[in-house]
Amino acid sequence: MNRKSIIISAPSGAGKTSIVKFLLNEISTLSFSISATSREKRGKEVDGLDYYFLSTDYFKERIEKNNFLEWEEVYPDQFYGTLNSELERIWSDNMQVIFDVDVKGGVNIKNKFKANCLSIFIAPPSLKELEARLINRGTDTTESISKRLKKAEYEMLLKGDFDVIVVNDDLNEACNQTLRLVKDFII
Repeated sequence: MNRKSIIISAPSGAGKTSIVKFLLNEISTLSFSISATSREKRGKEVDGLDYYFLSTDYFKERIEKNNFLEWEEVYPDQFYGTLNSELERIWSDNMQVIFDVDVKGGVNIKNKFKANCLSIFIAPPSLKELEARLINRGTDTTESISKRLKKAEYEMLLKGDFDVIVVNDDLNEACNQTLRLVKDFII
């Protein structure tokens, strides 16, 4: 099987995880790359399913050992990254990787995989709508939401580094548009 990869990136709250879950249900050859993070679990997240939750010190040790395809210190002492072992796990099962990563991580992966990778930026219809979504999901503090919105302003500037931009104004339409793009790429 050709080792093609799909990157779905977006500012926090734009709908990337919902779209990735939809794609995983629709395309049987895709396998989710579980990211590692040093942040605390949110809500009902499960270690080894949603993320690999690592201590900050252990995350830094793995960085020093070059165990990551890419990693980023998204907020002070809050790291996210893609372990090389995730790619090995997925490719050994003859599956294609789908990444649900932050915007900088998506750009970094695209730069490494180039034409063997389709990078899709999921854009919110507006920053005001993004703020409402973050508030409504009820998993973040007011301070955290403020940080995420500030970061989202910067991330929106990077959307041109992606192959395609999908505006998530309507989740069903965004899911279907992304599905068409991914199917066209992996065929």
